[in-house]
Amino acid sequence: MNLIEDLKARGLVEHHSAELEKIFATKRTVYLGVDPSADSMQAGNLAVILLMKRLADAGHRIILLVGGGTGMIGDPRESGERTLPDERAIKRNAKALRDQMQRIVGSRVTLVNNADWLLKIKLVDFLRDIGKHFTVNELIKRDIIRKRLETPDESISYTEFAYSLLQGYDYLTLNQKYGCDLQVGGSDQWTNLLSGVELIRRKLGKEAFAVTIPLVTDATGKKFGKSEGNAVWLAASRTSPFAFYQFWLNQPDTEVGKLMKFYTFLSPIEINALMELHARNPERRTAQRKLALEVTTLVHGETEAMRAEKFTDILFGNASLDQLAAAEREALFSSVPSASVPDGTSIVDTLTSTEFVASKSEARRLIDAKGIRLNGETVTSDRPLTASDFEKGLAVLQKGKSEKLLVRFK
Repeated sequence: MNLIEDLKARGLVEHHSAELEKIFATKRTVYLGVDPSADSMQAGNLAVILLMKRLADAGHRIILLVGGGTGMIGDPRESGERTLPDERAIKRNAKALRDQMQRIVGSRVTLVNNADWLLKIKLVDFLRDIGKHFTVNELIKRDIIRKRLETPDESISYTEFAYSLLQGYDYLTLNQKYGCDLQVGGSDQWTNLLSGVELIRRKLGKEAFAVTIPLVTDATGKKFGKSEGNAVWLAASRTSPFAFYQFWLNQPDTEVGKLMKFYTFLSPIEINALMELHARNPERRTAQRKLALEVTTLVHGETEAMRAEKFTDILFGNASLDQLAAAEREALFSSVPSASVPDGTSIVDTLTSTEFVASKSEARRLIDAKGIRLNGETVTSDRPLTASDFEKGLAVLQKGKSEKLLVRFK
């Protein structure tokens, strides 16, 4: 299967400024822009990062543009002005994103920062050379700008209004400096991508291209994004490899096939075969386990992915804590909701000590409803925990079907 067939089979292309056969008729220099609003990208970004990896594997030259300049403004969002970050945070975040991208895609990435040219622009020169190629009539038709203008309480500042001019200028700069002629991004960035395509055509008389990937959403229709309150970060310091693995493992059957096409390098044929196998015995979660292992390996490496799988089997399967070395037990304790308690601490006090359960009354209600388990056994009443409840110093309290609290015996 060639690149175009693979992209179509995976559903990875939403918008494209020309026929895909024309865009990918030759090896191109492709860029992806990421603003450093945080020190890590998240699951929503990962889909387009992996698209860049697919393009790199197919022989295209890859550029990651970290928006050290545009990040000082931020692209317009549907509601409210962005808080402008300080320059020191932007520089710190830019370095973290650059390192993250290179770790996932590999050393074939050329890394640039648009602060290198945007912060040197002279205002009058920019208005004469770039601004004249954009019309206000076109800009106010763009969905987000139009919505902000139509909502009196959500007016938009000139700062954010001008963002697409800066993004177009980025594309023009990369085209002139590196011969970059393809930009990719999420579908919500489509009109911004076209700004660069049009600017290159109008100013240089050259053809450039844009491709977007569909926004990835969860089962409720919300996109995977930090602004939606459900962010799953790629940095281990923000989302542990175990929690990252659990996120993918807990995807519903209705979503897992699509997610494997977006987030793994399994072929569409392999994915279809796996989904058929999964359908025969869904409770085994064969597809989810494969998805979780593959994506965690891509982001955190094979060692961390295998460890997350092992921890999952111990907490949610039939594997024993005996399988863990001392260092692994420490890693498990730091990866999951956990508590350290002295001999004689009651189950209710243990459940509430880390807000695993909100209150003592709630903990007692759950016990009465047989909604709490200790090491797999239903808890019928509150009682003190003793040394016999701990295996190698660890015990597992479970709330409901899947929430676990790892307890360490002091």
